[in-house]
Amino acid sequence: MDKRIRILFIVNPISGTSDKRHIIDLIPKYLDSQRFRWTLCYTERKGHAAELVGEAIKEGTDVVVAVGGDGTVNEVARSLVHTDVALGIIPCGSGNGLARHLYIPMNPDGALQVLADYHVESLDYGIIDDVPFFCTCGVGFDAFISDRFAKAGRRGLLTYIENTLKEGLKYKPDTYEITIDGERQTYKAFLIACANASQYGNNVYIAPHASMSDGLMDVTLMEPFTVLEAPQIAIQLFNKTITTNSRIHSFRCQQLHIKRSAPGVIHFDGDPKDAGKELDVKLVPKGIRMVVNTKEQPYQPPLLRAFSDFYHGVNNEITSIGADIKADFMERQRRISTINKELLRKLRKKS
Repeated sequence: MDKRIRILFIVNPISGTSDKRHIIDLIPKYLDSQRFRWTLCYTERKGHAAELVGEAIKEGTDVVVAVGGDGTVNEVARSLVHTDVALGIIPCGSGNGLARHLYIPMNPDGALQVLADYHVESLDYGIIDDVPFFCTCGVGFDAFISDRFAKAGRRGLLTYIENTLKEGLKYKPDTYEITIDGERQTYKAFLIACANASQYGNNVYIAPHASMSDGLMDVTLMEPFTVLEAPQIAIQLFNKTITTNSRIHSFRCQQLHIKRSAPGVIHFDGDPKDAGKELDVKLVPKGIRMVVNTKEQPYQPPLLRAFSDFYHGVNNEITSIGADIKADFMERQRRISTINKELLRKLRKKS
């Protein structure tokens, strides 16, 4: 009887911006044929990955590896929930949020080494509007941008940034009624993100303290903000300090009900979906098995450390400049008020 670990690689040939052939060529280098037996399939259309997973489960496959971006990972993963088959990831997308949270290296060699080490854990996942998500989901601006990104026709980080910058200042926040554990609150919000993992992707940390094994989701509600506050918020999303911002409300819960003013788009792991006025979001503990990296967080090169230090420096500068601008604005308002009072006094004196 063949006792080797059976692996199916599902490759999305169009995800991200790079060719996948070099990844396939590396597989024999890392997966010992005496321990692993692997096969390979390419997706041909949306929904094809789910079909391939269904067949793999029936055939007794041990691991299904998504070779693609967040959309491919989600499609494979939601077909694996509550089964004995584990999810593996070779990140090839634009954001790679789940892979980054799990410390799976962005280079194929590192990701294949994690697969070869073969450490599997049972982790949490979430559901929004009856659709599973594994990293983040939400309503508001992030869902709006996901919809724009999906319709852009071009992929990649630059396209995402372009859409964010172009639409960010025009976006109108909505009013949301949120119910957690029977307690109802109303907020005007730029976005509401429900996070099972810590980031959207590209190391943008919307919920820096989120864990996939604590049985809770981290909810980040961002209030409307000014143009002057936008750069600081952007930096805090990268340096894991967004929850310290005064525009942010953070909650932890297992389920959440959201009511908004009208139906609209939501997103699950970056994929947009039209949904109704009322939404239920919940977390399912230990519902999916995943191959994870048990080693220490990958080494951070000096250049990346310098980049991080640069962000911290810019953050301090923006905070200082913002304080100066606010003080100058208040002084101008005080002077205008004084002038107005003086004009009124003279007008009254003449009358």
